[in-house]
Amino acid sequence: MGSFSKEEIEHFFTTNRFRIVVYRKNAVIHFDGDFCDKLEIILSGKVLVDRIDEHGNLLTISDFKNGDILGGNLMFSSNPYYLMTVTTATEVVLLEIGTDSLFNIMKENEKFLRAYLEFVSDRTSLLGNKIKNYIKTSIRESILNFLKIEQSKQQKNQIVLNMSKTELSEKFGVQRTSLSRELGKMKKEGLIDFDKYTITILKKTNL
Repeated sequence: MGSFSKEEIEHFFTTNRFRIVVYRKNAVIHFDGDFCDKLEIILSGKVLVDRIDEHGNLLTISDFKNGDILGGNLMFSSNPYYLMTVTTATEVVLLEIGTDSLFNIMKENEKFLRAYLEFVSDRTSLLGNKIKNYIKTSIRESILNFLKIEQSKQQKNQIVLNMSKTELSEKFGVQRTSLSRELGKMKKEGLIDFDKYTITILKKTNL
């Protein structure tokens, strides 16, 4: 919102161009198939993008946090419908801007239009890569890729986890039990060792 002055933002609220909405934890913001008629900016909280697999399991494809947006790549589409379910992992506060209001704001503020298009393009590319990785990558490949990145960041073989195993499974788009099963197999094969807080890469692991 850096493209607008405080007075302009206040005007948007008083003229109902902007609206604040609060969702409780574990609420559904959008169902698969819902029509997208507004942009939603996450002011606080965590939102999950989920899909249901062929076995009826709910799998998390991606997550969005403060400053991220929902609907940005859909609202001006010729087919503006959500393809996945959007739920809340925490209490979430959203700033809603309707399609017509957003379009008029873009016409009035070129700087905002440019920033918006850049932001939406980056986020669409990021989500597309996550979905692509989810479809094509096995759980083991996801684990090995994660360990390779973290090994490079942390510069050691004992990787300190900055998230829970449940959050890690959500990152990979798999069930918590599936992740635990694969980690157990890798430990049995002598590739890794792990506890609640760390995963240690053993020498025979080829990253």
